[in-house]
Amino acid sequence: MGSFAHIGNGRQQWNPDYRVPRHRHDRAYAAVVLSGTYEECGSRGRFRVGPGDVLLHRAFDAHLDRFQNQGAQILNLVAGTLPANFSIGRVGDPDVIARAAERDPIEAGAQLHAQLCEAPGALQDWPDLLATDLLRDPGCRLDIWASKHGLAAETISRGFGKVFGVTPASFRAEVRARCAFALITGSEQPLACIAAATGFADQAHMSRATRTLTGLPPSWWRRSNTFKTGRPQTA
Repeated sequence: MGSFAHIGNGRQQWNPDYRVPRHRHDRAYAAVVLSGTYEECGSRGRFRVGPGDVLLHRAFDAHLDRFQNQGAQILNLVAGTLPANFSIGRVGDPDVIARAAERDPIEAGAQLHAQLCEAPGALQDWPDLLATDLLRDPGCRLDIWASKHGLAAETISRGFGKVFGVTPASFRAEVRARCAFALITGSEQPLACIAAATGFADQAHMSRATRTLTGLPPSWWRRSNTFKTGRPQTA
């Protein structure tokens, strides 16, 4: 089973110019930026955030963080549910949420949901565009994409890896695995059908990808009632 970084409710203070290597959490959570700025590159794309921004992480998403010269203070709130249609949001008064969290994380979560609205995630350059295209279509051919954008295959592999901490091929494999995982846990489709629908060679291939992503095979998730009781959540 793969290892996951621990995440819990509470504040985190990050030092200026600190870099957090790519890692994965097994629980969904929201990161409310209280002060400072940083860049996060992860399973949902690349975002540059500041006070009032909220990054929404689904269970088993991966990301790395690059903090700017002021560092940052973040309030993490483990979430039972998250909006399914966006990955970055904004709140009008993050301090209200932070004060509520000192009393009761459930109250803080209610405050977060009451204030949360979607924030635009602007594309920066070609690695962001490639990530967006892979998220939209995990069957995207990297050689065709590179040719279409006038880039060498070696360039996109090296440049994307420098930004996201993982190669485009690995990023694409994770996208496909998360698509399959969502169907495994959220539908009653036969596993073989899910494997075919999400672009895997066969069910065994999908099972290996699911185990790599979550640490457990599809059969375990199908037997488990974990997703019916609120932990972890993928949407």
